[in-house]
Amino acid sequence: MRIETFPVGPLECNCTILSDEAAGEAIVIDPGDDIARIHRRLTEGGLKLKQILITHGHIDHVGGALKLKRLTGAPIFMNEDDVFQLDMMDEQAEWLGVPTPETALPDESLSDGRLVGLASLPARVLHTPGHTQGSVCLHFAPLKLVIAGDTLFRGSIGRTDLPGGDGAQILDSIARRLLPLGDETKVLPGHGPATTIGEERLRNPFLQQG
Repeated sequence: MRIETFPVGPLECNCTILSDEAAGEAIVIDPGDDIARIHRRLTEGGLKLKQILITHGHIDHVGGALKLKRLTGAPIFMNEDDVFQLDMMDEQAEWLGVPTPETALPDESLSDGRLVGLASLPARVLHTPGHTQGSVCLHFAPLKLVIAGDTLFRGSIGRTDLPGGDGAQILDSIARRLLPLGDETKVLPGHGPATTIGEERLRNPFLQQG
């Protein structure tokens, strides 16, 4: 088993490749850009891509998904509540001053409670609206790992001032869905360095009461 996370694109979205090298299979989470680099790593590892998982529909997380699907044949999974974000891709690209990537409807929805990933690396989908209405986190319980998208960061939380954002809702999502995972759970956010649930419970200023 191998986990590799690296930043892609101008906003340095954290893209993650999780692979079962013995089985020769992998999943990719949030391939927002730099698809040639991602594909090269899969090819060099002799890995067949089984799923492309998108934590939410912002351009920096989903922008390269269709290109990666065309190279590998792997299906795209994204929560259906963020499909409208794809309809705003021209506007999202204009915000960043980048060309509009081609996107397509996801093949399947990352609905709450669904199991995705590989047979040896299963993840449960946690619907965590607030950053966007379709934001999800992926909890790999056997690894004590959650891939949090832009819901929770080290020392911060996802912004809520873009279409579909809701400040009270994101705090509720974190309180109900992420904090109960346990202090030892490692958090890989959508941007920036990794952290743990315990560290954020203790030090994240957005999560302090009163």
